[in-house]
Amino acid sequence: MRGNCSMYGLLMALADLEFDYINPYDSSSRINKVILPEYITEGVLSLFFLITGHWCMSLLCIPYLYYNVRL
Repeated sequence: MRGNCSMYGLLMALADLEFDYINPYDSSSRINKVILPEYITEGVLSLFFLITGHWCMSLLCIPYLYYNVRL
């Protein structure tokens, strides 16, 4: 449920930006509040998969985790 609410908030921020209701700085600060917890969650889940021996899931998470670290 929380994921849907945060996605709705992101879409509203982008829509406000598209129609010039807010400036780009305010829009990016709203979006950045959601992105950092997403990166942290992905890292914790990847570590959890490695520790518990779920090798297939950890292999699937590695490209996404690499992409997030490179950003």
